Amino acid sequence: MSRRNARLNAYQLIFGYLFSKEIDEQSLAAMLEAEDIQEADGEYIRKVVYGVKEHYEELMILIADNSKNFKVERIYKPDLSALLLACYEMKYMEDIPLAVSINEVIEIVKTFSTENSSKFVNGVLKGVYNSLKEV
Repeated sequence: MSRRNARLNAYQLIFGYLFSKEIDEQSLAAMLEAEDIQEADGEYIRKVVYGVKEHYEELMILIADNSKNFKVERIYKPDLSALLLACYEMKYMEDIPLAVSINEVIEIVKTFSTENSSKFVNGVLKGVYNSLKEV
């Protein structure tokens, strides 16, 4: 499995988390038991999913602060899932370049969201990028 596929699996679990505020342990276990999953990919998925859960409120504030004129509660769930994933990576995973996090999530959004979502997500993540670079 590639990091891109691992990221996609994490995205799907984060999407589910938005509705239940619980990690779907059965889905996580099934993903981790897949034949093509490597240990590093499994660690990445676990780290991101549990990291988003642990830092959810902080990440939501980061997103809200950078989604100008748009209330975070109104963000389309597939977009919000992508934003949470990218923001977690950008803030807590120093081994992933910020630009990679942004580019990979934009590709996910282009596949799973609306036609205009990639522009919105990119704009929010540019703000997050700039705020994290200032620190």
